[in-house]
This record gives sequence, C-alpha cells and structure tokens, in this order.
Amino acid sequence: MTEPLAKVRNRPARAWRVPLMLVLVLLLAAGLRLHGIGAGLPALNDPDEPLFMMTAVEMLRNRTFDPGWFGHPGTITLYSLALTSLAVAVLGLATGRFSDPDAFVAAVYADPGILFLPGRIVMAASGTLCVLLLFLIGRRIGGARLGLVAALLLAVNAVHVEYSQIIRTDVQASVFVLLATLQALSIVERGKRRDHGLAGLFTGLACATKWPAALVLLNPVTAAAARALGRGHGWGRVLLVPIAAAIALVAASPFLLLDYPTVLANLSGEARPLHPGSTGGGFLANLLWYITHPLHGSLGGIGLLLAAVGAVWMPIRNRAVRLAVLPFALAFPVVIAGQALLWERWIVPVLPFAALAAAYALCGAADRLGRALERPGLHIHAPAAALLAVGMAQTSLIETRERLHDTRQAASQWVRTHVPPGSTILIEDAAFDIIHGPWRFRFPMGSAGCIDVAEALAGRIRYSNVEEARAGSPLVDLGHVDPAQLDSCRTDFAILTHYDRYADGGQAFRPQFERYDRLLAGARVHAVIRPVPGESSGPNVFLVALAPRE
Repeated sequence: MTEPLAKVRNRPARAWRVPLMLVLVLLLAAGLRLHGIGAGLPALNDPDEPLFMMTAVEMLRNRTFDPGWFGHPGTITLYSLALTSLAVAVLGLATGRFSDPDAFVAAVYADPGILFLPGRIVMAASGTLCVLLLFLIGRRIGGARLGLVAALLLAVNAVHVEYSQIIRTDVQASVFVLLATLQALSIVERGKRRDHGLAGLFTGLACATKWPAALVLLNPVTAAAARALGRGHGWGRVLLVPIAAAIALVAASPFLLLDYPTVLANLSGEARPLHPGSTGGGFLANLLWYITHPLHGSLGGIGLLLAAVGAVWMPIRNRAVRLAVLPFALAFPVVIAGQALLWERWIVPVLPFAALAAAYALCGAADRLGRALERPGLHIHAPAAALLAVGMAQTSLIETRERLHDTRQAASQWVRTHVPPGSTILIEDAAFDIIHGPWRFRFPMGSAGCIDVAEALAGRIRYSNVEEARAGSPLVDLGHVDPAQLDSCRTDFAILTHYDRYADGGQAFRPQFERYDRLLAGARVHAVIRPVPGESSGPNVFLVALAPRE
C-alpha cells in the first residue's frame, strides 16, 4: 500500500523538529548564562573566585602542573582556568594589546576582569553542556520528548544559571557526573567493556573536579553488578569501573599522590564544623533546607511537586533509571545533608536529576490526560512545559538583575561620592572597582593584620601568602585578624561586609565579633546598604567612620 504523498513530504520536517527544538533550548541556556556574566567586575564579589584564579595563574607563573591546592580538589577546573589564562595572554600579546608579559600581569592586577570574565565564560559553557547531556540522558530513558522537556527545565533553573556564571567547581563536576551516568545507561543497555571503561574514566574526572562527585561511581557499578548478576558472569567488568576511575583520577591529578601532605592539610581545612552564616542544623534540618530553599527557589512550587512525583514514579516504571540514575540521585543529597555546613552550591549536581524527574512526571501526566480525554495524540506537555519554564526563567532573570546590582558596588559608589580623597579605608572584599581611586586601602589578612592593598598588589601577592596568613580560618575578614595586629586595621573609614555574620552568630563566633566591637568603639555609622528583593543582592554593607586612634 502506497503512503500518501503529503505524509512522505512531511517526514523531513518532522526529522528536523527535535534538533531544532534542542538548538533553541541550548541557545536559551547559553543566553541566560551569559546574560549578566560580568556582574561585579572588576570587583570580585564571590570570595572563592580569586582562590581558583590565583592558583591557576601561579601554575603558569611557576611553570608547573602542581596546583599546590586540593581542597575540592578542583584540579580539572584549575587546569581549564590555566589554559584559558594562557590563551588570553597569548591573544593579547599577539594583537598588541599587551607589549610584553609584564604588561599583561600589570593589566590583570589593575583589572582582574581581563581573566575572570573568560574564566566565567568557560563555566557558562560547562553549564550549557550540562543541558545538552541531560537531553541525551532523557532521550535514552523516555525518548526525545522527555529529553527536551528535562533540558528546558535545567536551562532556565535559576540556581544552575547562577553557578554557571561563577568560577567554581560545581558545574564542571556536574558535566562529568552526567557523562558517567550516560555510560551507566549504556552498561544497562549493552554492557560493552568500553562502556565500563568510559564510565570509570568520567567518574575519575568528576572526582578530580570535586570530591563528592565520586559518588557517581554508584551508577555504573550498580548497573554493571545488576547485569553481571543477571547473566551469571561479567564480574570482571564490574571491577573495571572503579579501577578505571582510580587510574583516571591519578592521571588527571597526579599530585594528589605526589603532594599528599598538602592534600591532607587542605582536606582538614575544608572539613570545618562551623562557618558564619552557613552552619547546619543536623541531617533532617539540612535536608529540609535544601528542599525548601535552593530546590523550591529554582523549580518553583509546581516544579518541586513534579520533581517529587517523578522521583518516585520514574524508577518504578523504568529499570534503567533504578540501576543507572537513582543510586547517585539518592546518595548525593543524603551525603550533603549529613554535613556540618549548608551551601546552596552543593545542590548543583542534583539539579539535572531534579529536572529529569519533573519532566518525567509532566510528560506522564500529559499522557494520562490525553488517554482520559480519548485523545492520545494531544500534546499538552508542550504548553505545560513552556508555562513552567516561563516562570522559572523569570526567577532566573530576576536573580540575575539582583546580582547586577550588588550592595558592594552600591557601597563603592557611596565612597566615590562621600569619602574625601586621601582618606584611608578598610575593606573586607576585593573592591577592585575603587582601589585605584584617590584613597589608601587596607585589607584584613589574618596573622599579618591589615595590609596595605597597593603594596600587596605591587608585590604581586600570591595565594600561598594568603593561605599562610589566614591559617585555616574560613574567611579572610576583620573577624579573623590576629588581635595583636588589630590596630593595623584602624583607618578613617571602613566598608564592612561581614559584620552581620558575626553579630548574628551567637556565642560560637563571639571572639570574631569582639574584634569588630573593639575596632568600632566610638565609630559613627554613615550608612547601611541592604539588598532589596527583586532589585539587588549581596550582604548588608556598613559604611563607618572609625574613631581616631587614641
């Protein structure tokens, strides 16, 4: 029987529909991640961004592959930042923007955005790659429709967008988590030796990027063990996964073994029981916080409900999900909720799986509604997904607008308007947007007291100097200055961005608060700049005129 000509002609159009939709979703993901990506620059509002960039630059300066820091361990991120910095330098020298390497270094210390913006673009590309990988996972589990809806929900997720704009390890680790999960699905489907080896490779790279990402090993190992158990053989391939992961980890970050004393010291520094503003309240309280704050805040109420339904429904209906997706998706939230501290960014590797679960529930509900209405071809999932995505995208855009209007940049504008030239100013953040103005700045540096910013930059301060001075303290701020050096922090004005952390910290942070109390005796508060929901973000910033030294 011959098919109608119109049906045959429509086939190419239908064949292009999924790729076209995927391209649109990826463009949306990239656009949201690039919009506002320069927030704060040249000031550095995130306290950890300088850690990664300074370490990467020191690797280039010392011509070594040894990062000298393994707290995350962050090796893959540091290597990618080093390569990005090298590319920026070579391009700048080749085009004549910088006359020589010294001129390039001087320009970077004057305007860190020269390196930080390209580094953030690398993170944005990693976040967009996560969206593509989630589409591939969804397509393997439930077809192109599920993949597209899941990718769309991750593309507009506000928390994922935010951490795709910051130089950190979380989004890059998620790339390797998703790649390892894809290989775990391949193990369920065909179980070739290559699938096991690649699963181990990506697991090792995930661990080399961020330690907890090693939990993704559960996905391919569970899938391989189930396959071996069902067939009665193939246990050697089960062992291949952790062996390949260990080899990949050491190959990607050999200094984990060669410099193990530094690794142990960094890990002990990261394992802090207390942190101002981020101390947890126990497993159940922490788990509830992750659900009600970053998950609810980025998915919305309906999205969170769909994710909860899909998290139960999807593994019940799909064996591959039970074996190759669920182990990590369950274990990771349990592990982070069991930690002493709470950080919004820790939930980032879970966000793709939450989007996948929400998409599964949405598509499944649409199918059931179509059957109930006796219209199985009813594509109600498309407008439903679009409506949900619009609300999530709006949240993402609002939060981007808030980051573009940070209280610290408002404080810098206050300084330009109200502080007389020649004044000395104490700052607690890397305020590169004003430090080249007609003022002298001092910055708290732990055991070194408050150092002169101009002298530190002229001497090309290294991160190793910062680590030595901070002596394991969680923050570089006034609260952790050596009390014997506190008089070195006495200036005409102070811009305090961490004061609230200790004022609200109770007895646990009483010694840190007493340092503020001592320095602020007799001080006059000129202004307090607070964030306005929907308009601005950042900490409460106190602009203070300090009392003269007795």
